[in-house]
Amino acid sequence: MRLNAKPKFLPRGRRKKHSSNVIPSEREGPHKLRKTSRKVERSFAAAQDDRVLMKKVFAKIVDVKPGEIRALWLGFAFNFMVLGGYYVIRPIRDEIGAFSGVEKLPWMFTATLVAMLIANALFSALVAGMSRRKFIPVAYRFFIANLVIFSVLMRVLTPAQEAWLGRTFFVWLSVANLFVVTVFWAFMTDLFSNEQGKRLFGFISIGGSLGAIIGGSITAWLVKPMGAANLLLVSAAMFEVAAQSVRFFPADFTRGQQASQHRRAEEAAIGGSLWSGITHIFRSPYLFGLFAFIIFYTTTSTWAYFQQSDLAGHGFVDRAARTTFFANLDRTVNTLTLLGQFFLTGKLLKWLGVTPTLIIMPALSLIGFVVIGITPLLAVLAVFQVLRRATTFAFMRPAREVLFTVLRREDKYKAKSVIDTFAYRVGDQLGAWSYPALSALGLGLRGISFTTVPIIAVWLAISLWLGRKQIALAGARRES
Repeated sequence: MRLNAKPKFLPRGRRKKHSSNVIPSEREGPHKLRKTSRKVERSFAAAQDDRVLMKKVFAKIVDVKPGEIRALWLGFAFNFMVLGGYYVIRPIRDEIGAFSGVEKLPWMFTATLVAMLIANALFSALVAGMSRRKFIPVAYRFFIANLVIFSVLMRVLTPAQEAWLGRTFFVWLSVANLFVVTVFWAFMTDLFSNEQGKRLFGFISIGGSLGAIIGGSITAWLVKPMGAANLLLVSAAMFEVAAQSVRFFPADFTRGQQASQHRRAEEAAIGGSLWSGITHIFRSPYLFGLFAFIIFYTTTSTWAYFQQSDLAGHGFVDRAARTTFFANLDRTVNTLTLLGQFFLTGKLLKWLGVTPTLIIMPALSLIGFVVIGITPLLAVLAVFQVLRRATTFAFMRPAREVLFTVLRREDKYKAKSVIDTFAYRVGDQLGAWSYPALSALGLGLRGISFTTVPIIAVWLAISLWLGRKQIALAGARRES
């Protein structure tokens, strides 16, 4: 008998397996084939229903048009990486501030202001000579190189030298964090129109909130096993992804003959003088109003930050515990921000407009400082800080960015950079030096909190004026 001869009869189980290549119509008949087809049709219909449902859910979150989808998701991812990279290292800065003590914070804030002046001049020169697709990656990679240097120094310096390194890092990050965010939003206000900003900036902000949550979580989970030096490299990697994303954005949202004009404008250098960002602010009431808005916001924020550093410095002995506390605080802020952006931001900007959305922040601050004046406890202050910062990112930031969409292109980068960075640090200075001055006059945490009430009332009035002025400027642009 041949060894390769096939057996005449096969076992029942093997006969079934051998016949598995037979198509359903031959093995099971037409009835089984129709049954299989119905199952496939039902599965396909269910998948179609799921896609339709997802589109309906997405439409409730953001009102996006077909030609805007690519830029919307790229803006979402870009913001995710920028805020994620920042929030990986933000708790490290806050811990340094608490460890250094409130008495050293004013000097670190002063150093930050000086560094901000130098950084703005360098950025203005960079913007004047390059297109946006060139200078944005260059700016991010400069900060990436700095992070790598700080990471190396943290490993090799002595404990005595680390104290000065920590203060230097505090100043550096206080400059870098504003620039990485400002450059992103300047790009968004240049890319999207006023009408698009009202519809889309809320959703783009969600990407930043998700990144901030992930970044804060990375630090809370890994600061003890990995150490701060390695977390700086994680932040650098996220900034590099952000820098790479710029080249994938579409040039414009127009069609026809205007498209080539927009592409040429996009590749052109921004131009202007080194100090045009500052001079334009003092020539334009609208730009000066935006400048004042930021100063009032940051002055009151600095007072709240000093109160937080003071109470946290006395409330925690272990530095890692303080870092974890600040990281968890950031994570709570960004979770609430995310919920607000998902369900409220887009609707508020679309239905109520810029003005009502913009005034939510000063109104909440007014109430919050009154409550702190009545009950000056760390837990109460933590709740106030969470609500205040969540409101900033969920409502104030998208609404404020819409205010910049009506500016000319040079002001979107240069004047906006000065407003978002230099004005921010001027407010820090006012807050940093006035806080100990008020303390020296005998005002405690309660007294300082009540002092903010008339200041915030002026801030509220400026917010109302800016919202109305933006509507007028947007109308003038449509008519021209």
